[in-house]
Amino acid sequence: MSKIVHIEIPAPDLEKAKEFYSKVFGWKVEMTPEMDYAMWSAGEDAVGGGFSKQAKPSTEGALLHIGVDDIEAKLVEIEAAGGKIVTPKTKISEEHGYYAEFLDVFGNQLGLWSKK
Repeated sequence: MSKIVHIEIPAPDLEKAKEFYSKVFGWKVEMTPEMDYAMWSAGEDAVGGGFSKQAKPSTEGALLHIGVDDIEAKLVEIEAAGGKIVTPKTKISEEHGYYAEFLDVFGNQLGLWSKK
């Protein structure tokens, strides 16, 4: 079975991306100036990726969902860091939990997911 191994998030300003995603999600971000790129890691068991200065921020296309413990608390952090809520915490079902959607500081639309 094939699995996702790397995700790129559009980010015209790598330092601003590092600040937002490190602060809000605790991701480790490693700057690679020689490539004009930044690699991020969401933890040992999670898929990692990079921030691409060449890609255009978007609210269209694939929607990345980030697993969190408390969606409502994370939405507060996102707004405090300059992001915007698009869809508040919404129940999917008892079996599948909850989701929310937000815009990061560049206008990329992403989602949050939590079992509770």
